[in-house]
Amino acid sequence: MKELFTLQNIRYEIKDTVLFDAITVTAKAGEVIGIIGRNGAGKSTLLQLISGILLPTEGQIRWLQDKHIAYVAQELAQFASTDMTTDEVDLLAKWHVPDVEFAALSGGEKLKMRLAEGFARHAKLLLLDEPTNHLDEQSTALLMEQIRHYTGTIIVVSHDRYFLDEVATSIWSIEDQKLIAHSGNYTSYMAAREQRRLAQQRAYDKQQKNIARVEAQVQELTTWSQKGHAESTKQEEFKEYHRVKAKRLDSQVKSKQKRLANELAKERVEAVVPDEEIRFTLGTNQRVGKRFLELKHVTKSYQQRLLWRDVHLTAQFGDKIAIVGANGSGKTTLLRVILGQEEAEGEVWKSPAANIGYLTQEVFDLPLEQTPAQYFHRETFAEQGKVRNLMKNLGFTAAHWTATIGEMSMGERVKCKLMAYILEDKNVLILDEPTNHLDLPSREQLEKTLSHYRGTLLVVSHDRYFLEKVTNSVWEVHSGRVEKKWRTNEASQQADDTALRLKLENERQDILGKLSFMTAKDKDYAMLDQQFNELTKQINTLKK
Repeated sequence: MKELFTLQNIRYEIKDTVLFDAITVTAKAGEVIGIIGRNGAGKSTLLQLISGILLPTEGQIRWLQDKHIAYVAQELAQFASTDMTTDEVDLLAKWHVPDVEFAALSGGEKLKMRLAEGFARHAKLLLLDEPTNHLDEQSTALLMEQIRHYTGTIIVVSHDRYFLDEVATSIWSIEDQKLIAHSGNYTSYMAAREQRRLAQQRAYDKQQKNIARVEAQVQELTTWSQKGHAESTKQEEFKEYHRVKAKRLDSQVKSKQKRLANELAKERVEAVVPDEEIRFTLGTNQRVGKRFLELKHVTKSYQQRLLWRDVHLTAQFGDKIAIVGANGSGKTTLLRVILGQEEAEGEVWKSPAANIGYLTQEVFDLPLEQTPAQYFHRETFAEQGKVRNLMKNLGFTAAHWTATIGEMSMGERVKCKLMAYILEDKNVLILDEPTNHLDLPSREQLEKTLSHYRGTLLVVSHDRYFLEKVTNSVWEVHSGRVEKKWRTNEASQQADDTALRLKLENERQDILGKLSFMTAKDKDYAMLDQQFNELTKQINTLKK
């Protein structure tokens, strides 16, 4: 494949914070490159550098072919597509996006409108920032099909493992201010990363043993040298003998120290930095009654478009409810009607004891000009310390405390919103697409936290695996109705298959790491190789 562009020694810093340094990598025509990394690592910034929106602090981007770029940003508060092409109109029809104002569209429909405009430009380079956020399963499948048939190069930022496995031909991972390029999809990259980290740890341990051995020799020689110098001042007849012997030992000490310093200067192996752990908890000790919510004969239309009619629903305190449905079916509107933020025909009753926290899809509804120090202002040092410790547990650095929220990544903004509810005692949480923009460690910690939450949950999400982990009943919005459903055996089986596949993939990755340090002659090699092949067969069976 021909080279499209090269990043040459790129460095980017903002307010004395270095996002990445000395990045050199080449993109080839026809590739689908997945960019991965923690929230705040600089993934969206890298796309903006490539697009020309930002300029690097150091280095340059060298284009080897004509520069023709289309960029679909992660989120936009406003958007207007004028002079639509036939291709754009066809894509909007395929994605079932209604012909209404942008503000009247659902989150998924807004994204699909921007994606259609980006694909329809037929650029040599298409940049996509979190393109699966908000999308339902069918729309995601259509997006993957569109990517597979695209003739240009695509660079996509995503935290969706399965999406990246399906579409990515290469991975660029931003870690510790560096970019690691890998040929293959997400799963193969993670396996290679594990092998690399294990090899690095093995080399580091070997180096540390060598350092300890040389230092022990140096210490022993130093002790003998000191003894020799001491003896040379006591015994007159052997004074010269001890002096010469001590000087010879001093020379050996210096030689060994110099040799060790040269070895470390030539090839020093750093210890493997452990992945940061994301930690947070949600709790409520408020005493409430039994019934939380009741909807009677509720009907909602929007701009002559019927969303749902004659809805009857009840929810008890402690229920964990998943709200599912296609893009544009009215899931977010249902939440807003429940909260009283939108009017609807019929009756909506909420318990006066309900202390509700509402996490919206929006990432522009925070005070973007404020810093966390201002937004989470507390009167006492102890309370400020609690906030800053929570920020650290969520993966923020000390520099974030005085940086404005507007300078944060989308994932970091979502974490700021989550912080507000972690710091407060809410007995009801209403969460609209809470995993959008979050990196994998944050998603996994959120799953764990919500699964132990003792309050009431209403969660809108297209992430089936996440919903299976944290909810126990379903409100499905479809065909102008909202129906309460219990999970079917088929749905439970799908969830079990997904969980089993993740377990098997983790086991396979562990075995692959062990095999990377062996040869076919090693005692356990044949056994581990057989286990690896059996796990691969099981995983492939579950994928069918």
